[in-house]
Amino acid sequence: MKVTIKEVAEKAGVSIATVSRVINNSDQVSELVRERVLEVITELEFRPNPVARSLVMKKSRLIGVVVPDMSSYFLGEIMNGIEEITRTYQYDIIVCNTRGSHELESRYLDLFYAKQVEGIIFMSWKLENTVVEHITKMDIPVVMVNRNTSKLTIPSVSIDNYKAAYELTHYLLEKGHQKIALIRNSIDVDAFGLEQYKGYKQALMEYGIEVNKNYVRYGDFSIENSYQIVKNFITENDVPTAIFATSDVMAIGAINALKDNDFHVPKDVSVVGFNDIRFASIYRPKLTVIHQPLFNIGTVAVKMIIDRINGVKSGDNIVILPHNLIERESSAEKKEEDKVTLRYHEEE
Repeated sequence: MKVTIKEVAEKAGVSIATVSRVINNSDQVSELVRERVLEVITELEFRPNPVARSLVMKKSRLIGVVVPDMSSYFLGEIMNGIEEITRTYQYDIIVCNTRGSHELESRYLDLFYAKQVEGIIFMSWKLENTVVEHITKMDIPVVMVNRNTSKLTIPSVSIDNYKAAYELTHYLLEKGHQKIALIRNSIDVDAFGLEQYKGYKQALMEYGIEVNKNYVRYGDFSIENSYQIVKNFITENDVPTAIFATSDVMAIGAINALKDNDFHVPKDVSVVGFNDIRFASIYRPKLTVIHQPLFNIGTVAVKMIIDRINGVKSGDNIVILPHNLIERESSAEKKEEDKVTLRYHEEE
């Protein structure tokens, strides 16, 4: 049978209020009494009720996390960072999977409010205005992940997706490629895909290349979808010499389609990814990628939340973490016989 606080108080010879003060580390208890109560708590293996304690202390030690896809390797690595740092700060997390549903996003925000979470980390593929309004009306600190919220009042942590996509496209151009396809997330997704597209477009423009709309295809972050996109390129007899996939999973799908149709990577087609999930350096050929510090994105998001919970001013609302381009085996110089001299337009 579960031991009650009343039983602890009776055995220690003190009031229930005194036991409560000891549990909550109040300085209104003498050291002698504190030691006696703690001995009884250990002897009886008493476990305080966390719900009742949170009502008294007005602190639940809970952080809510909203994710659009629990199966995502990308989000999974961010979650590792979130879990690690919340444990360090002695917080627990409640994770809710929305599957991209805005109705579920709003429902889970209400759930978090009812559960008295102290902060919320919010991840979404597409941010609806109704959800933004919902968040801004809540008297709970919220931090968004992988989204530039400069036009909002909500703090966020991410990399510079525009700059990263620009650098990766520029890298392929320097390798002599000009037929560069972009497999990006759905046109309806605005979390970071639009910034990536702008970076890709800017790099092409600086080399005097107009965006070929046929080379911009929309995926859904799945291997299967990306596989089909590349298979379509092959069927159309218009295979690009380089493919820039805006997730590593989509890059793997692209490589699989090429291999299954007797194309060699990178000899025939270079393929690059984005994020640098763990599979990126294990898959063969190893993926050339933009590395995002996914684990650190999770830890920084939690630190931003805890600073706000504690009323600590922690600098800018928008935190941009550094990224870097990692060259591996999936990219190479374009074949000499197919290479076209490109002219880079320096800014005046």
